Amino acid sequence: MRARDLTAPFPTVTLDTSVHEAARLLSEQRLPGLIVLDGRGRLLSILPGTQVLRLAVPAYCMEDPMLTRVVDEAHADRFLRSLADRTVRDALPEQPRELPITDPDATMLEVAALMARTHSPVVAVVEDRQLLGAVTLQALMDWAITT
Repeated sequence: MRARDLTAPFPTVTLDTSVHEAARLLSEQRLPGLIVLDGRGRLLSILPGTQVLRLAVPAYCMEDPMLTRVVDEAHADRFLRSLADRTVRDALPEQPRELPITDPDATMLEVAALMARTHSPVVAVVEDRQLLGAVTLQALMDWAITT
């Protein structure tokens, strides 16, 4: 089994896509992340859903999780609404990391190792600098338990 066998079309966003739109795509299509393209349509990054969620959580709650218990539900809901003016650019990590990109001939072990090494639930499959689609963690796990 090769990456091409599990590659499926995958939605993309740009740096200027609103975080609200990215969150809507993640939710409606039950995606673990999104592929981010630059202004010329080239692969720039993978945006895991957890990075979108990170924007909604106040920094003080990330530093001290016990503080989350003192925030009531009404105020907690406001944090989620605070994403309205943010873009995908805001959600990407400040330090670039290894991109989870592979070619269509990669084996499933290569894809799994790439996912594990990059902590990404999505691996973009690229051939001749063209995005073919992606292999998701779910597709990989489904394949792994049925073989």
